[in-house]
Amino acid sequence: MKCLKCQHENPSDARFCNGCGQKLELACPKCGKTNPLGSKFCNGCGYNLTLPSEPALKELSFDEKIKKIQKYLPKGITEKILSQRDMIEGERKLVTVMFCDMEGFTSLSEKLGPEEMYTLMDQVYEILIHKVNDYDGTVNELTGDGIIALFGAPIDL
Repeated sequence: MKCLKCQHENPSDARFCNGCGQKLELACPKCGKTNPLGSKFCNGCGYNLTLPSEPALKELSFDEKIKKIQKYLPKGITEKILSQRDMIEGERKLVTVMFCDMEGFTSLSEKLGPEEMYTLMDQVYEILIHKVNDYDGTVNELTGDGIIALFGAPIDL
């Protein structure tokens, strides 16, 4: 493969140019498949590789990330995470995921109407969130009619 930067001829299995060190492939922004430099379309999904790529998002500092997620965590969990920061970065662990969904939600919401259903779900969420927190779990997501909770993450308790 010929390097477009320095025109050095490289072996077909080379990933970097032997002449200048330039990377000899291009990752498709749509599917991630690598393509030879100079490709106009992705050989995996057909995406137009000549389109300008979107600007990269600003990488947040650790402190900015903590500040951003604090509003979603129960009190005290941030301190627990920070005290075990070295143990949780890049580790594998066993985590229990709980999916909780309200049976008959659609028909009930049709009977009650949006205002009453909102009031009911607000009460349901409050009970579920407190119960998850009672067992040192973390609510990962609120769905339209339930929650997804994690136990054993982000820290082992």
